[in-house]
Amino acid sequence: MAEPRHRYSTVSLVLHWGIALLVAVQVGLITVHEATEGPMSRAMIDWHKSVGMTILVLTLGRIVWRLMNPAHPLPVDAPRWQNLLARTTHILFYVLLIALPLGGWAASSAGGRAVEWFGLFSWPALPVPLDKSLARTFIDLHGAGVKVLYVLLALHVAGALKHHFIDRDNILYRMLPILRRRP
Repeated sequence: MAEPRHRYSTVSLVLHWGIALLVAVQVGLITVHEATEGPMSRAMIDWHKSVGMTILVLTLGRIVWRLMNPAHPLPVDAPRWQNLLARTTHILFYVLLIALPLGGWAASSAGGRAVEWFGLFSWPALPVPLDKSLARTFIDLHGAGVKVLYVLLALHVAGALKHHFIDRDNILYRMLPILRRRP
């Protein structure tokens, strides 16, 4: 009988932590954008769009990888509500990591602004009406989605820390390469 997997695959780890890092970069880019004006502010938005589209592509890749390589089972001894919260949080992460870049792309398309990927090529405009008011609506929804993402991040981190420090199980070990497996 094969030994059970204790960690996620290298591809899963790279996608998880890579996307997490890019989300943190997004926060920094928007923070600098909001604190500056002129060319610097515009450059931060252009980078924000490029990183957002990268997150979109990586998230779609992560979903395909996840379908081919199912997640580890949740702890059978955990309360049902905790496992439900964990599954719901993960699903909502995927939804937001797709919806947020799409919303930004739709806002750019409705506003008549290009979405370039690090100056290498332009993504085609989405088939939405050219309408500044619609672009503002997309941006407002984008901002609301970011707030939901922050709540999910807090839940995700709190859950991981709870497993590690309170439950003292190996849940966090699966996704954090620097930890040692507990016996």
